[in-house]
Amino acid sequence: MNQAQILVVDDEPDIRELVRDILEDEGYKVDVAENGQTARKSFAKHTHDLVLLDIWMPDVDGITLLKEWSSQGGLACPVVIMSGHGSVETAIEATRLGAHDFVQKPISLARLLSIVSQAIDAGRKAGKPRASTSPVPVEPIGSSAQMQVLRNKAEQAAEHKLPVLITGEKGSGRENLARFVHALGAHGGDFIMMDHAELSDDNARAYLLGNEAGSGEEKTAGLLALARNGTLFIPDLQEVRGEALKIVARAFESEKAITGLDCRVIASAGADILDHAREDSRLQQLYYRLNVLPLQVPALRDRPDDVPELVRFYAETFPNSENLPYRSFSVAAQNRLRNHSWPGNIRELRNLVQRLLVLGGDGEVSLGEVEEALQQSPAEPNGNVTDHPPFFNLPLREAREQFEREYLVYKLKEAGGSVGKLAESVGMERTHLYRKLRALGIDSKNAMVSGETRK
Repeated sequence: MNQAQILVVDDEPDIRELVRDILEDEGYKVDVAENGQTARKSFAKHTHDLVLLDIWMPDVDGITLLKEWSSQGGLACPVVIMSGHGSVETAIEATRLGAHDFVQKPISLARLLSIVSQAIDAGRKAGKPRASTSPVPVEPIGSSAQMQVLRNKAEQAAEHKLPVLITGEKGSGRENLARFVHALGAHGGDFIMMDHAELSDDNARAYLLGNEAGSGEEKTAGLLALARNGTLFIPDLQEVRGEALKIVARAFESEKAITGLDCRVIASAGADILDHAREDSRLQQLYYRLNVLPLQVPALRDRPDDVPELVRFYAETFPNSENLPYRSFSVAAQNRLRNHSWPGNIRELRNLVQRLLVLGGDGEVSLGEVEEALQQSPAEPNGNVTDHPPFFNLPLREAREQFEREYLVYKLKEAGGSVGKLAESVGMERTHLYRKLRALGIDSKNAMVSGETRK
């Protein structure tokens, strides 16, 4: 009889009880949780061989729980996501966070038992907690001068246990740089990341400091205790407010206090952190306590030479980590991506490559596919981006090239893909126009959006 222990998390009583009955009939030990909060407590209290986790629940969704569990040094056991309203994006996100599989309801009995058996076997063969399969590199990628300097500074910072403050735009790789510093350090321990969703005034104290046994609850350790002998990472320092800011500031009110925590403290923040700090004296004091070893991550638009290297990395990594088809990117496609302004930075690039591999066709990724994908990608909000076009932040030559590229692609689509009509529209001689299109990496045959035909 199989004695593996499984946690079933689902807010629908009928499904929860049905799955439990089926699994118990097969000889498994089964715990159940009717919501996210109960699942969180059960996951922390017991050692499971597998978690069957529903996505949509009234209090805490399954993806949030998966993020929380995978951020603490990898998942302690395989997790299979269940959803009656699945999507490609949700499946990708779950897999990125380390989920073993993603299945849609209603689940057939044979498929359920097959997935359970495979997941438990995979967990046992691993012999250790399953690490996240996120294709985010530990070592920051890029051969540009900016990235070489940044890696050198990070390596120097890793030799010490002093606080590190990483600044940069959203999506630029601040968390990855923090993990890089942690991995290089000789201090060991876990990488513990603060979750802003847990920092409400009602919950902040218990989350950060833990709670004593009483009122029917078991004693639990707080985040500061969990980070002992490891690294505590505080993302988006400027967003720590209210009761949470009081507790964190009090814990770090002196250098001795930080040392007493017996953990490395790394925080990240936007480039405008000082503006936020000036409005809150407690945040200002905390900023100066943590800004001992500063590291600044450059925006992707400021290091365009690194874009082809990042594209190749994700194009090669996603097929291995998520069983996606491998597709190389044409030179024209890489050149277009190199000249994109990337308001969402590396996160935007990673998502775009992932989308092209999931939804694209066969063979080489063309310039046309890239143009269409860029048009469908909403610019990520960024506190450092003003209301002017993104290429205003580029040097004059690069800004002119980007404007000409976007202008000519737009006019080419207006002309139905006809270079002759485009030449008339923009007032250029056709031979000169062809040279300009080639110089800008624009392929007139692939520049049409879906649904349009060349005339």
